[in-house]
Amino acid sequence: MDNEITIATRFGGYLPIVIDIETAGFNPIKDALLEIAAVFIEINAEQQFVRGKTIAHHVLPFPKANLDPAALKFTGIDPYHPFRFAVTEKVALNELFTQVRTQLKKTSCRRAVLVGHNAAFDLSFINAAIQREKLKHTPFHRFTTFDTATLGALAVGETVLAKAVAAAGLEFDAGQAHSAIYDAEITADLFCYILNRWHLLTQT
Repeated sequence: MDNEITIATRFGGYLPIVIDIETAGFNPIKDALLEIAAVFIEINAEQQFVRGKTIAHHVLPFPKANLDPAALKFTGIDPYHPFRFAVTEKVALNELFTQVRTQLKKTSCRRAVLVGHNAAFDLSFINAAIQREKLKHTPFHRFTTFDTATLGALAVGETVLAKAVAAAGLEFDAGQAHSAIYDAEITADLFCYILNRWHLLTQT
């Protein structure tokens, strides 16, 4: 097909990766990163954007990290629970970056871009962890993001994730919210909905 869409052509050589994190506060320098989940975006045989593979880790607080009790109560996370099977920031990021680089090669993209709901928050914690762990190379753009709060305002008139998801006709499970995996996957579904709707509008 002459007009076939690929990830690389659709996003100017960038690879969108949906990311959600859970943290022990709002300060990326002082507060612990506790969960990270990433979702790949794919294009199916019908040329629709769909949610692909999910990668996730529970993360151990870095040494001397602040753990805000209010944040832990909100997320329900016990940072040192043995059944979390948590790994260090360095292990979590290295494993994520390895898989993202593989996807970059597979899709012929030159750089990954973080997609998130209020994406600057997620990117600030990831960049802080990169600096703490002295990781020299990241596949993610250092400051460019695709923000589904902004896109939601444009496409469905809502900026709150749960409201934007409902406005898009998708189901939102409040009982699973504030889990990095769930939030990343529902954000990916919203992102795909917006992309597919835009494509449909531009073809008519």
